[in-house]
Amino acid sequence: MQREDFVKLLSPEGQALLGEVAVDSKLDVVKTVSRLRAAGHDAGLVAAVLTQAKLRTRAASKFGEFASQMFFTEDGLEQASRLQVSALHAGRFRDAGIKQVADLGCGIGSEAIAMAALGIQVVAVELDEVTAACATYNLAPFENAMVLNEDVTKINLDEFEAQFFDPARRELGTGREKATRKFDPNSFSPNFNWVLEQAEKRPTGIKVGPGHPHEAIPEDVEAQWVSVGGDLVELSLWFGKLARTGIARSALLVKGDQRFEITSPDTQQPSAEVRELGAYLYEPDNAVVRSHLISVLANELNLGIISPEIAYLTGDQEISSPWLRGFKVLESLTFDRKKLKARLHELGVGVLEIKKRGSDVVPEVLRKELQLKGERAATLIITRVGDSHRALICEAL
Repeated sequence: MQREDFVKLLSPEGQALLGEVAVDSKLDVVKTVSRLRAAGHDAGLVAAVLTQAKLRTRAASKFGEFASQMFFTEDGLEQASRLQVSALHAGRFRDAGIKQVADLGCGIGSEAIAMAALGIQVVAVELDEVTAACATYNLAPFENAMVLNEDVTKINLDEFEAQFFDPARRELGTGREKATRKFDPNSFSPNFNWVLEQAEKRPTGIKVGPGHPHEAIPEDVEAQWVSVGGDLVELSLWFGKLARTGIARSALLVKGDQRFEITSPDTQQPSAEVRELGAYLYEPDNAVVRSHLISVLANELNLGIISPEIAYLTGDQEISSPWLRGFKVLESLTFDRKKLKARLHELGVGVLEIKKRGSDVVPEVLRKELQLKGERAATLIITRVGDSHRALICEAL
């Protein structure tokens, strides 16, 4: 979104149109544009309103009913934390007794909103002018929050009691270009090494992508991988009194109003026990996989892994756990496309979920090769079991 588009949206005409236009699957965009243009509305305003309405519709999955009263940019919405996750972050600062926080790289203001809602004084800093303007609008209801359109590296951070960083992890796209994630910690903006230097000076939280390399995580912090409803959304690093005593690594699963957590006091975890394939196969939540806490979960549930470096668990008992998606193993075959196709046809499988780990199989290509017919549903898991490349025909629990 360009500056002029945002100015148009803030006008009385723009606000009125935003209240009128609701974007859903039934909206005929062409007819809507024609109707608004026929009513005398500027073409640029109509385009800006439709774009913002689409963003608000998408934002509902992160912000619920609040999304309809907020402003977003494409990149700002993409990188914004879900409101429930921001609330967890804000709770850390409150529980640590912190009264004032600098939200550095605030985006459209999701973290600052959660902090301000808990009574914390927040100064939110954002480099991009339009994104900062969105944050200013979104934070307007809170007297204890303000937004600065500044470079975070130029701010005197010694003025703040604590800080929260959300360094840019992607290149901002132009036009229809998609944002591209940055995987090199040193190419973050601001520079990740600079961020870590600041974290040594005061209580700090840092939000990074869940694929952030373990070797780039400092030893003396709490690292928490967060999954929301099975969707792995972030890794957060906590320094100083924001880190919990005795916890070095943790996986947090948020399901509705429920939270589940696995923790470890150690930064390095032993490998889980490798076992023979049992009657059941279990797929752990990705927060467990990325946090390398799979051995902790396996030990708690008396399960083993099917092969080194393969994150599938197995056992002979049916287990119900929020951390696991379970499958009953019906057959285990050596992976051979022709034999697999013949066997699935014999079983009458026509509806097939295909999953893989430790295999270069392309599920979409394999599905075409199998030429499925029949009414039976099954799950096919292509993976390594011990040293063997196997095709597991399963039934989801």
